[in-house]
Amino acid sequence: MNVEDFDFDLPEKLIAQTPLLDRTASRLLVLDKQTGEIEDRFFSSIEAELESGDCLVINDTRVMPARLHGEKQETGAAIELLLLKQIEGDRWETLAKPAKRVKLGTVVEFGGGLLKATCVAEGEQGGREFEMHYEGIFHEVLDQLGEMPLPPYIKETLDDRERYQTVYSKHIGSAAAPTAGLHFTEELLDRLKNKGVVVAPITLHVGLGTFRPVSVDTIETHQMHSEFYQMSAETASVLQETRNRGGRIIAVGTTSARTLETIASAHVEFKEASGWTDIFIYPGYSFKAVDALITNFHLPKSTLVMLVSALGGREAILSAYAHAVQENYRFFSFGDAMLIK
Repeated sequence: MNVEDFDFDLPEKLIAQTPLLDRTASRLLVLDKQTGEIEDRFFSSIEAELESGDCLVINDTRVMPARLHGEKQETGAAIELLLLKQIEGDRWETLAKPAKRVKLGTVVEFGGGLLKATCVAEGEQGGREFEMHYEGIFHEVLDQLGEMPLPPYIKETLDDRERYQTVYSKHIGSAAAPTAGLHFTEELLDRLKNKGVVVAPITLHVGLGTFRPVSVDTIETHQMHSEFYQMSAETASVLQETRNRGGRIIAVGTTSARTLETIASAHVEFKEASGWTDIFIYPGYSFKAVDALITNFHLPKSTLVMLVSALGGREAILSAYAHAVQENYRFFSFGDAMLIK
């Protein structure tokens, strides 16, 4: 299957630059994956689409202020690091920019030496591994020096860091937000729970794959980067109960969907689990856990468009995206939402 099969025209004006004042005010395109029928709604009406006994699976990862601006110790040249994944201890996988200035042994200083980073390994496409040197608690230092790692298509400055976090974010470790969850407020979640919808958390720390394009012609040869996931025994029990009674499992975001499918592919029943996943879901994949998906509108030719096409059908998804473009839906991280049911 060709990557070009997942391309579509997207006017730049439809790329959302800032979040809406009210998280639930975004629009919601509802796609029936059986009939291909499309409805235009608002996210505040999502509760009408959910039923008592449904299980809503949220990703409670929290985004790190992972973009750091520093200077090369030897020359004072400007270096930007994007922290992607904690490998072990104080060793981190990063994207360096400009990577050509960062060689093995390069030391980069941040905040006048409050944090120092030594390059200990070189990778491909700007990938570098750094050993961090600091005093105190790393995430407190990062909070002081780092910026939110907004995607490159967002040109506006984000005044409130919390708008790039879900209201239920808990476990810090992501290099990007699980953006489908940005539409929920605590009040909306309370209304859903009062209706009988069960909300169950999992954790997947969004990493390198979010920032890497598909660079091959045929999608079967694309290799996903691994990301850390975790599911508690309590969530596993809730999911198994939902499945046993015939309730729907609805993933909030592709990260939740990938975590659920990783675990369901490895076990007969849902169970407590953690580890690293590089699962790549594209058309032809048979879903084992996810019945429905709440997601945003994604980049052309991205692995995320391929995942939603696997659930909703490629033609139906591309038709829905064409409708979204025609109706001026807002795209990408701060954009509108889609429910595939």
